[in-house]
Amino acid sequence: MTDALSLVDEWGPEKIVVVSHRRTGMKGVLVIDNTARGIGKGGTRMSPGVTVDEVSRLARVMTWKWAAVDLFYGGAKAGIVADPASRDKEAVLRAFARALSNEVPREYVMGLDMGLTESDAAIIQDELGDRGAAVGTPEHLGGVAYDKLGITGYGVAEAADAAAQHMGLPLSGSRVALQGFGAVGSAAARRFAELGATVVAVSTAHGALHDPSGLDVDALLAARDEHGDHFVTRHCAATGLAPGAELAVDCDILVPAALQDVITRTTAHEVKAKILVEGANLPTSAEAQGILAERGVTVLPDFVANAGGVVAAAFAMDARYSGFRPDTAGIVETVSTRLRANAVTVLDEARRHDVTPHTAGRRLAEERVRTAMHSKGRIPRD
Repeated sequence: MTDALSLVDEWGPEKIVVVSHRRTGMKGVLVIDNTARGIGKGGTRMSPGVTVDEVSRLARVMTWKWAAVDLFYGGAKAGIVADPASRDKEAVLRAFARALSNEVPREYVMGLDMGLTESDAAIIQDELGDRGAAVGTPEHLGGVAYDKLGITGYGVAEAADAAAQHMGLPLSGSRVALQGFGAVGSAAARRFAELGATVVAVSTAHGALHDPSGLDVDALLAARDEHGDHFVTRHCAATGLAPGAELAVDCDILVPAALQDVITRTTAHEVKAKILVEGANLPTSAEAQGILAERGVTVLPDFVANAGGVVAAAFAMDARYSGFRPDTAGIVETVSTRLRANAVTVLDEARRHDVTPHTAGRRLAEERVRTAMHSKGRIPRD
């Protein structure tokens, strides 16, 4: 069992709130990591396996992600220990929102992560009677249509394109393999195809598809709409692989866009890509990052590559109490501009100081957070 006090370091967490509700069986946790640059903002996930340690790690990622894109919110994350497919989901969600009414929305604004939908965000707003309690609501309620825009996956592809150009690798004609074909992976695949890349592998939890000559992304999207994640076992226009095998196929760009901790010491030796773009949060271990660097594989960090969602969330935060819908075109343009610029900045810093992009990006984010903490007197002034 995690000792919450052992999680505290020079950055945070500032607050860990564990809540429960006997009647519904709800158990959950909120971790507010660092609010030096603004109130806590990060997704809320629901899964039977949620832990305090997991949510704490993800809250820290949000601290760096907001700082890396230079937007003024703080790192935070929440998690609910429950099955999102349960018929009691709404009751559990409402109990969780009520239990955090002291923190939401004054210190933390809920959002969407694994296991939650746009309707769930609307339920949180309804339960607390406050439009500011959550972002990620349906478009018809004035929310940003994250899934419709595919904004996180779109940003992943844009950042990958900038990284490839920085390395002298034209994206047009480059071979891309994606782990995960959910909201992030599928949107990234669509944008990669639009940019001229060749998608050679995709996967879900049920398996992977591989074709060295390229997969038809539109056909894959249609198959997924028809069969869900099982489409990988029913689509005959490619070779079927076991789950995880897509990480080792021959390609130029690899995008792990599913789960955390999938690129391990062992997997790092099997990667054949020139560039690994972290579409998921925390997909590579520190040890794996070192191995990849030794092998000459450039890794674009998650807090740079998949930050399109937080850029869109910043627009959604501004629109919480507005009577006007957010400007979709402005969101897409800003995601492209910021993520491309950040990718180049981090890769330049990594090259200049002969460190990994993770180290370079973290230093940049840490300096921004440290400066804010210093200005507010949260750390001693020299």
